[in-house]
Amino acid sequence: MKGFLKICLILLIGLSLTITFIPISFAQRELVKGGQYNLSDYERLTGKKVTKFNEAPMLADLVKQGKLPPVERRLPDDPLVVIPFEEVGQYGGTIRQTHLGMGDATGWYRLTHEPLIYFDENRRNIYPNLAKSWKVSDGGKIVTFYLRKGIKWSDGTPFTADDIVFWFEDIISNKELTPTFPSWLTIGGKPGVVEKVDSYTVRFRFSEPYGYLIERLADGQEVYAPKHYLIQFHPKYTPREKIEELVKKAGFNFWYQLFVSKSNWAENPELPELRAWKTTTTLAQQYHIAERNPYYFKIDPQGNQLPYVDRFRRELVSSTEIMIMKAISGEIDFQCRHIWNQYSSYPLLMENREKGDYRVIKYVGSETSTAGIFLNQTCKDPVLRSLFRNKLFRRALSIGIKRDDINVLVLLGLGEPAQGLLSKIHPAYVESVNKAYTEYDPIKANRILDSIGLNKRDKDGYRLRPDGKTLTVTIDASTHHQPSMDIAQLVVGYWKQLGVKAEVKPMERSLFETRHPANEHEALVFSIADGLSPLIDQYHAPHTRWCPLWYDWLNTGGKTGEEPPREVKRLWEIYTKEAISTTSASRRNVLLKEIMRLHSENLWIIGTVGIPWMMGVAKKNLRNVPETGAIWHPGSPGVFRPEQFFYKK
Repeated sequence: MKGFLKICLILLIGLSLTITFIPISFAQRELVKGGQYNLSDYERLTGKKVTKFNEAPMLADLVKQGKLPPVERRLPDDPLVVIPFEEVGQYGGTIRQTHLGMGDATGWYRLTHEPLIYFDENRRNIYPNLAKSWKVSDGGKIVTFYLRKGIKWSDGTPFTADDIVFWFEDIISNKELTPTFPSWLTIGGKPGVVEKVDSYTVRFRFSEPYGYLIERLADGQEVYAPKHYLIQFHPKYTPREKIEELVKKAGFNFWYQLFVSKSNWAENPELPELRAWKTTTTLAQQYHIAERNPYYFKIDPQGNQLPYVDRFRRELVSSTEIMIMKAISGEIDFQCRHIWNQYSSYPLLMENREKGDYRVIKYVGSETSTAGIFLNQTCKDPVLRSLFRNKLFRRALSIGIKRDDINVLVLLGLGEPAQGLLSKIHPAYVESVNKAYTEYDPIKANRILDSIGLNKRDKDGYRLRPDGKTLTVTIDASTHHQPSMDIAQLVVGYWKQLGVKAEVKPMERSLFETRHPANEHEALVFSIADGLSPLIDQYHAPHTRWCPLWYDWLNTGGKTGEEPPREVKRLWEIYTKEAISTTSASRRNVLLKEIMRLHSENLWIIGTVGIPWMMGVAKKNLRNVPETGAIWHPGSPGVFRPEQFFYKK
C-alpha cells in the first residue's frame, strides 16, 4: 500500500510539470477546489449529509408568491456540488462586463456553456456535469453518457436524452440547417451516430475508435437543444403551413432561417436554457442581460443553489480601447474576453488597480502568437498563388521579420519570438521546431527572393512579379484585434526592406470572418491560439484562413474545392483521424509533433511573437475567481466555475 501511495505522489508531482489529462476518479479521498461532484459522491467522500437546500432571496420571494415550485423540486435527484475556490459565497449582485455585439456571441458561450462533462480550470481532471457518469467501450468506438435525472430547462421542462437526440438527428444531421456535418463528430470522414438508450442514457457510436471525444466534450462542447420548444419551428414536427405563417411574420424567407434564429439565445430571449443565467435580452441591445436560472442544477457544499450572483449585465461597446477605459474607471467587474491580449495596456491596467478597485489576473495562455500571418495557398490571383506556394518565398518572408522589435514595440518586451506552434508547457512542444526561421536575416531573405526569380524591381524599389506587376500583398485584419493590426503594420515595414509591398486592410470582424471562407483574401493576420488544445482550436489544421479551397476539398471528400498537396492531406489525416482516434496520450503527442514539424518546414502560417500568459480583470471583492495556475483553454472562462463567483460583503 505504501508503494502505491508513493507512486501516486510521484504522479501528482508530475502533474505540475506537464499537462496531463486524467478523468477524475470517484474513489479519490480528497475534494479538489473548483471540482464538481455528484451529491452522492460528495456525501460519501466527506461523510457529511446535505439535509437542506437553500436558494437566493429573489427566488424565495417567487416561491412565496406561488410563481415557482420549492427549491427541492427544482433541483435534480442528485445535484452537482461545486467546491468553491475560496469559500462558500453570498447571494446577490450584478457582474458588469462589456462585449462587441452580435459577432461576439462566443464570449458569453465560453463563459456559461454547460457540456455533458467538464474539465477543471487547469485542464487536468474531467468531472461530471449534465452527465452523472460515462463509460468508454468497444475499444473506444462507443461512449455512453448517463444523464443526471431531474435536470430542468429554465422554463421547468425536464432535460432528457430526447434533447440530445433531437440536436443530433434534427439539427446537425439536417442538411438545410447544417449543410456540412460537424467534422469533430467524424472519424476518417465517417460520421458518428448518437443513440437514445433510455430517457437518461445516450450513446455516441463510431465506426472507428474516437479516443479524443471525452476531451472534446469536456472542453465545453454543447450537444443538445430544447426539443419541447424548438419543434414548433421544425417541419418534421409541425405542419409546414403553420411554420410558413411564422416565417412570414418574422420576416424570413425559409423555415430554416426562422429555426436558426429561434434556436439562438443571442437573438431569442424566449429560448429555454440550462445555463446558470438565462438571457433576457438580445445581444444586439445596448445591454445584454442574463438573470439567474431558477432551475440551475448545481449547489455548494452547504446546499445553497447556485449561482450566487443574481445577474450579468454586459454593455455593448465599440472597441477594446473603451473596454480598457471602463475597467480603469471601475465599470467592469470581471472580464477576460478581448482584454486578455491587450498587452500594450498592461502597464495602464496595473497602474490604475486602486482607482478601478480591481486586480489584474494572469492566466496561463494558449495563445502562442499574438499575430500570425496566414498566406492564402488558394488565392484567386494565380501569380500570388504560385508565390505563396513556394516554400522558399514563405521562408524569406519569415526571416525578414524583425521579431525582437515587435516584442518591444507592441508587446512591451513581454513576449518571445516563435512560429507559434505549441505552448511550452505542452508535452509535444519542441523548441527547435517552434523557433525555425525566426532569426532576423534580411540579407539572406533578399538573396532567397532573388534566387527564385524575383530579381527585378520597379522605380520605387519593390520587386516585380513574373507578370511584370509590382509584388503587392494585401493583409486582411480584424479591427477587434488591435495587437495583430499593430504587428501587421510593422511587418509591412520589414517586408518593404525585402522589396515586397504589403498593405494592411482593416475591417470589422463579421466581414473579416466571411471573407476567408469565400476565398476572397490574399493573406490575413490573426492570433494563433491553439497552443494548449491543438485538436480543439485547430489553427494549424487545413483551415479557411490559409487554404480555403484545399479545406473545401478535404471537408467534402473531393466534391468541391481544389485537391491539396500530399503534406496538407497528411495534416488532415492526423487531425481528423489518427490523433483523435488513438486512446494513447503518448501516441497523440507523437502525432502532434509531426503536425508541428510539417508547419515548421512549410510555414503556411508565419508566427511572430507570443506571450505565455493572458490577462483578466476582476473586482477585488469578487471572490472565488481562480488565479494561481488557472489555464486559458477552450473551456475558459466557463471552467473557472463563474456560478460560484460572489461579492464578499
